[in-house]
Amino acid sequence: MEIVNDRLAAPAKLVSPNGNGYLLLAGEVGGWLGLLPTRRRRTRRTAARLAAVAHRLAADPAVEQVTVFRAAFRPPGEGREILDRRGLRHARYDVVVLVRAGTPDAAVGLRQHPAMRELVTTLTGSAHRVHELAARNGARIAEVDADADHAFLFNYFYADDPDVLLGVWEYTAGWFQRKTSLPNSTLLQPLDGEGGEHGIINYASWPTWRTFLPSLLLRPSFRSFVLANFRANGVAAQPVIYRRVANVTG
Repeated sequence: MEIVNDRLAAPAKLVSPNGNGYLLLAGEVGGWLGLLPTRRRRTRRTAARLAAVAHRLAADPAVEQVTVFRAAFRPPGEGREILDRRGLRHARYDVVVLVRAGTPDAAVGLRQHPAMRELVTTLTGSAHRVHELAARNGARIAEVDADADHAFLFNYFYADDPDVLLGVWEYTAGWFQRKTSLPNSTLLQPLDGEGGEHGIINYASWPTWRTFLPSLLLRPSFRSFVLANFRANGVAAQPVIYRRVANVTG
């Protein structure tokens, strides 16, 4: 792992990972005009149908929570050229369903649940691209409160070396805690045999847009420290900010 501008670094304040398992279902339903999603009416309709199915999935005892999101904005990222060289498609998911189960094994077992298959079928019928992932929590700042009226982040990371990727995430997470008052983060680490074009996915939230957006757009150290460390280590980061559509607890 290559370190850039270590004078700007501060250790991330992490807590132990939880023992949960996750299923992430993400789709590109509409499109994007620059940093903003398009075809929002179609996206809202799809998210509403997914939310209705989520209630049936949440009734299963293995399910702790099912949350549906739709995209609002794409902040600055890094690594477009890395993805292009590897022939990987860019993460432009405007609808996401996140299922939290008690354990990783329980999450994998839920893939065959009729309601989960209906979620996949519903999103596949509306989206021109769908991505499924089974994951565990690999690192954590704090648990994300999906009931809160927050701006939610899913940052889709890729790097050739998974260990370097995890190290770079932890090394830069302290910047987000200090400069954007990031209160939480639950890192989704793919289970063995999963992942593909996404090495890890950072799931986090902020109480308001003004908490984080000015720092990402205007603070020089975001580029000279965060993005520079991503670039130096061959990390592609593709953040998308979402609004919560529904959150159903089991």
